[in-house]
Amino acid sequence: MSLKLNWLIQNTAPGNVILQSWLSKNEVSPQLAQKYVKNGWLTKLRSGVYARPGKSPSWHNALDCLEKQLNVPVHIAGLTSLTYQGKSHYLQLHEKNIWLEVPPQTPLPQWFRAFPEYSSQFSTETQESTPNWLFVTSNKLLQDDPSDLTEIEINDTQLKASRAELAAFELLNSVPLKISFEHAAEVFQGLTSLSPRKVQSILNRSKTIKTNRLFLFLANYYEHPWISRIDESQIKLGAGKRQVVAGGTLDHRYQITVPDSFLTKEHKQ
Repeated sequence: MSLKLNWLIQNTAPGNVILQSWLSKNEVSPQLAQKYVKNGWLTKLRSGVYARPGKSPSWHNALDCLEKQLNVPVHIAGLTSLTYQGKSHYLQLHEKNIWLEVPPQTPLPQWFRAFPEYSSQFSTETQESTPNWLFVTSNKLLQDDPSDLTEIEINDTQLKASRAELAAFELLNSVPLKISFEHAAEVFQGLTSLSPRKVQSILNRSKTIKTNRLFLFLANYYEHPWISRIDESQIKLGAGKRQVVAGGTLDHRYQITVPDSFLTKEHKQ
């Protein structure tokens, strides 16, 4: 076995998505990569994109490639992050959407955007579980903090993800365009053990009035124990009313519209 082929086997695993640009940096030319395809060491997905045969590549393989081979600052966000950290009971065997946070105007390669479509060629099992990318952004924060992120393991792959506090913010910041108020609220109900220090830090850095108010509204509604340690005077809450739910009822404390079922008689008075 040649040294370069041995390197490929040692540094990749079945199912890994592999880019020619990364291979070239490691002295595997396009011609040699084509030879590996011919001999069954690589499977060609599309021009310049390969996979290690032996296992169908999944969404986490594509994301791992984006992170490690292209150094794109992307991370698992919102509902997906909460789900894989055991903070949501909405875990499904076949995820419909994978929430990703990508900084605004970050170019994503076409192979990655199209990955869910052409990855289904490998098996009917993969086709059933192929998700869609759901892109969200945390650019509503005045500045990033490395401690907002963690690493989670998905099928032996280490990936960057929002910590629960940032994921909760991303979740509520996506209401109602990407997730319904009711769905987000039901997930938020389970977030009883958030760090008040980390919540305070995120909301202090947030410039989105509506999301800040919704975060505080739901925390008080569910009477989460950590809310008593949040200093609302440090958080930008603005002035005037904000519509969260079209046709909803106004909560007078936080001046946001919410479903009528979320307001007690006390709140309405």
